[in-house]
Amino acid sequence: MIRVVVVDDQQVMREGLVALLGLLDDIEVVGSAGDGAQALALLARQHADVVLMDLRMPVLDGVEATKRVTRDHPGTAVLVLTTYDDDESIAGALRAGARGYLTKDAGRLEIASALRSAAAGQSTFDAGVSERLVAALSGQRRAKPKAVLPDGLTAREAEVLGRIGAGLSNAEIASELFIGEATVKTHINNAFAKIGVRNRAEAVRYAVDHDLT
Repeated sequence: MIRVVVVDDQQVMREGLVALLGLLDDIEVVGSAGDGAQALALLARQHADVVLMDLRMPVLDGVEATKRVTRDHPGTAVLVLTTYDDDESIAGALRAGARGYLTKDAGRLEIASALRSAAAGQSTFDAGVSERLVAALSGQRRAKPKAVLPDGLTAREAEVLGRIGAGLSNAEIASELFIGEATVKTHINNAFAKIGVRNRAEAVRYAVDHDLT
């Protein structure tokens, strides 16, 4: 049996993952936590083969928690499962020692397979993350939209706004950036909140005004 700890600050997501993994014959969920600090306290009491780790959490985020898990529990692998697939999040998780990286678009079978791989000492990345890693290693990465981005936008949020400015739909943006539509929607919601717009028409004007297209 592969012993798994689920860490996610969203209760619905956390409980859903626990229920989903509980249906698998070779996986046993030995605990769940709402932040990195709770996860470390749990691991101090009982062993887990793999921690399924979210990144953006209160108290102690997933990157710092991953660092501490890999340092203090070398027999425990960390598999990231998060909404975010921007360069900063991916690089931070991998530098911290994460064994694999999936976005929350992943299905049950993909998550189960990644957990088994992590427990076996192998790395797993979803297609979009793999594409970004290959591009970075080959030196073919697309340049960031601007060296200094306005209004606290991340590079990925600026990329999404640029494609909105170019008239692309969510599905077209997802296809071009190798991410899921749910991830595109998350980036749009975050970007709209940062730049203070309420609809795509306003976002188009913002993208044009700030040379993001």
